[in-house]
Formats: sequence, structure tokens, C-alpha cells
Amino acid sequence: MKKRKLGYCGLEVSAMGLGCMGMSDFYGTGVDQDSITVIHAAIDLGIDFLDTSDIYGPHTNEELVGRAVKGIRNRVHIATKFGVMRGPDRSFRGVCGKPEYVRECCDNSLRRLGVEHIDLYYQHRVDPATPIEETVGAMAELVKAGKVRYLGLSEAGIETIRRAHAIHPISALQTEYSLWTRDVEAKILPAIRELGIGFVPYSPLGRGFLTGRIQKIDDLEPADFRRNSPRFQKEAMDNNLKLTARLAEFASKKNITPAQLALAWVMAQGEDIVPIPGTKRKKYLEENVAAEAVQLSSGDLDAIAGILSQHAVVGLRYPEPAMKTLGL
Repeated sequence: MKKRKLGYCGLEVSAMGLGCMGMSDFYGTGVDQDSITVIHAAIDLGIDFLDTSDIYGPHTNEELVGRAVKGIRNRVHIATKFGVMRGPDRSFRGVCGKPEYVRECCDNSLRRLGVEHIDLYYQHRVDPATPIEETVGAMAELVKAGKVRYLGLSEAGIETIRRAHAIHPISALQTEYSLWTRDVEAKILPAIRELGIGFVPYSPLGRGFLTGRIQKIDDLEPADFRRNSPRFQKEAMDNNLKLTARLAEFASKKNITPAQLALAWVMAQGEDIVPIPGTKRKKYLEENVAAEAVQLSSGDLDAIAGILSQHAVVGLRYPEPAMKTLGL
């Protein structure tokens, strides 16, 4: 697989990463050994960029990734995150960016992952009660200590990004981006490109919706958090299925799957973009990886733009309370 650079600080990773969240949390049940098999298959296929967070599980996803990379640590770049607090009952308890919390989270992540350093360390959500200068200052100390190599932010707004970047170079911004979530195009992408910051889109498959495999809410497991997502409610879904049907028709004409079209489109938006689709199944991993070879012409991109202009997406991407934590 080809490589892409995230930021100007030297972080170079595979052109596509692997999002590991769904192996442990949010998307129903998973089997750890099956997930480890998928991670090993991804590495063998050329993916060297694994994404996790301390809230996934919570904590268990980092432990899973740590077990998967034991003995092959030199073959991967590991990205993880801190900042969103969850209790033992898995409830969400707010956001914290206090320096002492940053240091504590990093040490705990290193222990769970079983590694000596984290390649890319993100603040998962910005803490409005703590100046970003203080948070990134603490993160910069971790770089000096050799515990972290590069810094990132997730779902941060433009001014926050600029202030953070002034304290220590930010290598990557991670924010949702796909054919049905394009908020970043107006202001965020131009701003980070001006600053020389790479972009890591999560949910590039629209939380699975763009694959065409979700046709009704009952296709999701009872514990799947998408059951509470505004975009997956019946009225919104009925509308959004019209978009996926048109995209699937276009993909069929190119002899590729809807998932491959969605990933190829994201990757075609710039060489500074590294999507991190997630999956628990090897067959979908292989399907996703094959998207890297898909070439979309300017005519293809214009045709896709025409489809998108005719089908507005209905529904927020998170429930209202969670939307307030985003920096767009």
C-alpha cells in the first residue's frame, strides 16, 4: 500500500488506516481473537496505522490492540486518544483536558497497549473549561519525554486548532468525513492545509450506512449505538437510503462496491487524507483495502457531486447533546 504524510513533522503512514473502535464497543458484540486476526490481516495487506482510544470499551480496545501488536510493534504506527471520561458503568462523564489528566491518561494508555511510546496522541474532544494551550502544553511535554511522537486533535474548531498549533505542531486532525458528512470542507480543511496539518477522517463509510448493507434499523444489533443516531431513525433512514441507492448504482457501473466507492472518494479529496475505516470481518477488510487501487476520474467526481447535490442527508450525525462537543 502507498504511504501518505500526515503533517509536515515527518509522520508517514499507509494511505488507509484501520479503525479498531468497533471491535470492542459501540457497534454490538465482537470476538477478540477474530479482531486480532483482522488486525494481523490488515498489517499483512500493508496497513500500518491503527486507531484506538482509551474510551473504547472503555480501555479494552487499547488492551486488544496491544495484544495484537505484541511482537510486531515495529510494523505499525499506533494512534490513541484521551479526553472523554467514562465510568465503570460505561456512562459518559464529560471531557477533561487538564494537564495532570493528560499525563495520567498517557501513562495508562502506554501500559494497556504494552508499548514504550504512542505514535500519534490525540485529544479526543476539546475541554471548554481548560485552555487549549494548557492541554497541548502537557501533550508537548510527553513528546519531550519520549512517550509520544506526534500530536493530534479530534473534532476541534479552527481557532482551537490554530492556538494548539502555536504551542506545538499538530500533525493530524481527526474528524468525521464521508460522502454524507462533509462539514469540514467549507472551513476546516482549508485551515489545516494552510497550517500543514494532515487529516484523518473517521467513519468514512458513514458508520456502515454507505456500504448499502444497512437497510433498516433492525439490521443493527440491540446494543449498537447507531440505533440512537438521528440519521438511522426511520424517517431519516428512508430519505438517506435514496442517496445510497444512487451511489450504489454508480458504483455498479464502475464494477466496484459501494464501500469501495465511498473510500475511493474520500481518498481522492487529497494526498494529505488518511481514512480509517473499521471492521470486525476479514472479508470487509479486504474489500476496503482494494479501494486504494480505485481511480476516480474528474468526470466521476463531478457525477458523484451531482448525486450529492440532489440528495440532502437527513438527521444529525450524533444526538443533540453529543453535537455540542464538536468544534465545527
